Amino acid sequence: MKERIRNVSLRSKVCSAEDAAALIRHGHVVGTSGFTGAGYPKSVPGALAKRMAEAQAKGDEYRISLITGASTGPQLDGELAKVNGVSFRSPFNTDAGMRNRINANETDYFDNHLGQVAARAEQGNYGKFDIAVVEATAITEDGGIVPTSSVGNSQTFLDLADKVIIEVNEWQNAELEGIHDIWDGNVSGAPGRDIIPLRRADDRIGGLSLRLDPSKVAAIVRTNDSDRNAPFAAPDAAAKAIAGHLLEFFQHEVKTGRLPPSLLPLQSGVGNVANAVLDGLNEGPFENLIGYSEVIQDGMLSMLDSGRMRIASATSFSLSPEAATEINNRMDFFKKKLILRQQDISNNVGVIRRLGCIAMNGMIEADIYGNVNSTRVMGSKMMNGIGGSGDFARNAYLSIFLSPSTAKGGSISAIVPMAAHVDHIMQDTQIFVTEQGLADLRGMSPVNRARTIISKCAHPDYKPMLQDYFDRSLKESFGKHTPHLLKEALSWHQRFIDNGTMKL
Repeated sequence: MKERIRNVSLRSKVCSAEDAAALIRHGHVVGTSGFTGAGYPKSVPGALAKRMAEAQAKGDEYRISLITGASTGPQLDGELAKVNGVSFRSPFNTDAGMRNRINANETDYFDNHLGQVAARAEQGNYGKFDIAVVEATAITEDGGIVPTSSVGNSQTFLDLADKVIIEVNEWQNAELEGIHDIWDGNVSGAPGRDIIPLRRADDRIGGLSLRLDPSKVAAIVRTNDSDRNAPFAAPDAAAKAIAGHLLEFFQHEVKTGRLPPSLLPLQSGVGNVANAVLDGLNEGPFENLIGYSEVIQDGMLSMLDSGRMRIASATSFSLSPEAATEINNRMDFFKKKLILRQQDISNNVGVIRRLGCIAMNGMIEADIYGNVNSTRVMGSKMMNGIGGSGDFARNAYLSIFLSPSTAKGGSISAIVPMAAHVDHIMQDTQIFVTEQGLADLRGMSPVNRARTIISKCAHPDYKPMLQDYFDRSLKESFGKHTPHLLKEALSWHQRFIDNGTMKL
C-alpha cells in the first residue's frame, strides 16, 4: 500500500468496495474513468449493483446516471445493466447487457462526440456530478492521481464531482506512471478557453498525474482486477483486401506529393478491419510513422515494436489479452513510445486539424452519396455510438471509412440507396474502402460520388440493384442534384426486417 498510496494522509480513506458503494445514492450523477474497456473502476460498481438489487427487492428505486469516457467493461456497465441500475447513460457503450437495456428503452441513452463530453459536462448538460469513481495506478505524495490504462474524462469528473472514490488497482502495471500527459489548461466549451499548445503529435504539454482536491476524497478501494481485454479475430480475406487497397492509395498519394513519405499522424478506429490496416502498414514501405488517435490497439503496438511507428498518442489502450501481456512485460520499452492524454485533447478538433490527421474509421453502412451510418442498425437499433469518429472525420486531412461490402453472410449490403440513419454527412467523407475497391470522392458532385461508390465499393450481388435504383432516380427524382426515389429509398432496410435479407 505504501508504494501505491504514497500520500500518508489519504491512507485513512481506504475502505471496502461495499462501504464506498454506499456513498452512491439513488438519482446520483456519477462520472467514472474508463475508455474502450480500459482503466474503468471494477470493484465499486459490483458492490453498487448488489445494493441496487437489495433495494429493488424491497420495492425501492435505486438508479443512477452514468457518464464515462467511452465504453467500459462487464464489471461496470455489465453489472449495472443486470439490475437495470442506470437511468441515463452517455456517451458510448459496447456492453451487450447495457445495449439491450438501451434498445428496450429501459435506459435513456445519448451517444455524443467523445471530444465534446468534457465540455458538455462542464456546461451542465448532464446535471451536477455527485460522485466521481476513478481508477488509479497510484496516488502520489502530493495527492496526484496517476491514471491507469486510460485517461478519458477523469480530470473533468474529478473537478466537477462533490465527492471522489478512487480505486487503486494493483493489477495495473506500476510502470504506467510516467506515460501520461495531463494538461492543466482550460479546454472547456465556455468562451475564453485556452489554445492547446500541441503542435506535434509527440509533444508533451502537461504533468504526469490528475489534479485533485484531497478534501473531496471520500473513499479509496484497493483492487486487483484486469481490464476487459477482448480478443481480436485474425484478419479475414475481406479485411486484408481492404488494407491492400488502402496501402496502394497511400503509395499513390506519396508519389503525387499529396502525402509525405512518412504519411501524416494516423487515427484508427477499433476492430479487426482497423487492425488489418495497421498490420498492412507495418509490412508496407512507410517509415517513421506517428499515431494520433483515441486508442492504441494491437496493430499500433506491433508497429511501435517493429520501429515502423515512432510514437503513438491516444487517450487509452484497447488491447487483446496477448497484447496486454506483451505491454505489461515490456513496459520499460513501450512507455518511451506512448503518450496517454485527456480525451478532450486526443479528440480535440483544433488539434486534429492542426496536425493534419489521416482518419480511418469503420461504419455500419453508407449510402450511394457517401452519407455514413456508424451507430444504428436498420436506422433505430443502437449498436455502440458515434464515438470519436465524428471528431476526426470532419477535421482530418483525409477522412476514410472502411467496411466489408456485406454483413450477415451477404444478407445486408453496406452500400445502400439511402442510409437509414446519418452520423457523418457526405461533406465529411472523402474516401470509402471495401474489399471490392477504393472510391476516392474528393472534389466530386453527389451524382459522380454515387457512380464511383457503386462502381468501386458495392458487392457484385448488390451492384446491379444499386445501379438500377440510381438510373431510375436520375429520371424520376423530384430533383436531379442528389436524386432519390423516396418510396424506395429505405425499402432495402424494410425488406431485411421483413425477410431477413436485403436481396430481392
